Amino acid sequence: MNRIVGKEIFSENVVRLEVEAPLIARSRKAGHFVIVKVGRYGERIPLTIAAASVRKGTITLVVQRVGKSSAKICALNEGDEITDLVGPLGRATHVERFGTVVCACGGVGAAPMLPIAAAMKEAGNRVVTVLAARTKDLVILEDELRKCSDEVTVMTDDGSYGVKGLVTNGVEDVIRRERVDLCVTIGPAVMMKFVALLTEKYAIPTVASLNTIMVDGTGMCGACRVTVGGKTKFVCVDGPEFDAHKVDFDEMMLRLNAYREVE
Repeated sequence: MNRIVGKEIFSENVVRLEVEAPLIARSRKAGHFVIVKVGRYGERIPLTIAAASVRKGTITLVVQRVGKSSAKICALNEGDEITDLVGPLGRATHVERFGTVVCACGGVGAAPMLPIAAAMKEAGNRVVTVLAARTKDLVILEDELRKCSDEVTVMTDDGSYGVKGLVTNGVEDVIRRERVDLCVTIGPAVMMKFVALLTEKYAIPTVASLNTIMVDGTGMCGACRVTVGGKTKFVCVDGPEFDAHKVDFDEMMLRLNAYREVE
């Protein structure tokens, strides 16, 4: 089992957990995720690795309470143990010196974006982050993202913090004032869909990190299948990152709603 050594409550439904996982901490890269299970008969939940410390032998996970299983994880406290923790899984983010990279993230999408923004900055890119949330209380990891970004714009739907508007408004403001060589987007599926539609209009290469329903996380069950460029892909082994302009987001959103009533 993997012991929780730190917990921070971001909001009513979002927590940050620091978990002992020395082997994963040593081998993880930006874009990797883990499968987490609490209890012998618990549901497998995919969570992106938000940070890792090789020195401490820990990884950081940000969890949003949306259903019964995620609520179990959020209820854990320092000293408790996670029953199963498997990873790192998925394909790491492709990182090189692109030029100017816009990181467009919404809600808890800030957590998986953090290591990507850091890796892009380390590779010599100019990193402009657009961090969006519905309201001020739901903005997370702003300080951490500022440390690895050249510029951060915070957008809130209600205007309670930063600039009033959607993530697409912030991204388009950047596009209109300077050349953008790559956009990375992570967040709710509908948000990523509209970011992709925007950047496609400007012919800007865009990568989306998909957050589909997963079960085994090794490509065997097919639960995380999505359509990309007219072909079936499995997010857990082919992704989680894909060309956003080729993803069928409407199909993905239908699949994400499959267990809405149960949750």
